[in-house]
Amino acid sequence: MKPTNYHDQINIDNQLRLREILKELPEFCKLFFRGIEPTTSSRTRLAYAYDLTVFFNFIKDSNPTYKDINMKNIPITVLDNLKVTDIEEYLEYLKVYSKNESLHTNKETGIKRKLSSLKSFYNYYFINELIQENPAAKVKVPKLHEKEIIRLDPNEVAELLDTVDSGEKLTEKQKAYHEKTKIRDLAIMTLLLGTGIRVSECVGIDINDIDFDNTGIKIRRKGGYETTVYFGDEVLAALLDYYRERVNTIAFEGHENAFFLSMQRKRMSVRSVEQLVGKYSKLVTKLKHITPHKLRSTYGTSLYRETGDIYLVADVLGHKDVNTTRKHYAAQEDERKWKARNAVKLRED
Repeated sequence: MKPTNYHDQINIDNQLRLREILKELPEFCKLFFRGIEPTTSSRTRLAYAYDLTVFFNFIKDSNPTYKDINMKNIPITVLDNLKVTDIEEYLEYLKVYSKNESLHTNKETGIKRKLSSLKSFYNYYFINELIQENPAAKVKVPKLHEKEIIRLDPNEVAELLDTVDSGEKLTEKQKAYHEKTKIRDLAIMTLLLGTGIRVSECVGIDINDIDFDNTGIKIRRKGGYETTVYFGDEVLAALLDYYRERVNTIAFEGHENAFFLSMQRKRMSVRSVEQLVGKYSKLVTKLKHITPHKLRSTYGTSLYRETGDIYLVADVLGHKDVNTTRKHYAAQEDERKWKARNAVKLRED
């Protein structure tokens, strides 16, 4: 089997999964997914498909007209027949609903995302004059309540890396595995904390993506574009330690290019890195729920604290909109403003 680029394989898997879901969705939905393909990622289209499945299940559950109709046969006229109040009822439904004897819930972010999916869905048919009404456009996006941004303090970062290095506080069973994975785990944790890359970007790294001489890694960002992320001496040392181990490991067929390998000698998954981060972080802090994304926030905070350059932080983290970055690091920006209050002298002492 010829090794496949991680990101290309993810796109293939997403496309195949989307085809399966489209077999269940109303026939007219194919027009929408064909229309948005040039401007969206496979991940986005798959998320839309999952969201629309929930929407049409709501239609079947709440409207007697469509209750006994196979979802595949629901006509496009259903979109014209719905009113604003129906969509508002759908948002209420999303908070908690039952499907296949399982209870599903959505918090504010989940409801907002599903409404955004529905707005895009309606908008496509409306601007292409396939429907006469667009009630989704009239529904206001729910306001999200701000949540505290969780990140590690500098002393917690040091303690976390020390814990990964030493294996202290691990159970006896965990210590047995730790001896086999310590160098790899330390490389992953140091890389995440020292570059702020996303976990999907981390697991997608191939051996040839790393330029040790120029301390840079070629990664593929959200949206599919490639960029180079540079790393410091601490990250370099950790990556080199693991690289020496990696080149002497024979990877499972189809995973020869992957840099980070699992115990099964396959490319590590996003889920396995999430579990790795969770395992070690619980030993350092009980009050903070630390995920790979929290390590990303920790790096962004440290970089902004050291440079004071919000545009640099946005660029390094791969944020398309600097306002996204500013929202996450507003507290640090206020602190800098306060420190600068006496920077300009009006009169000599």
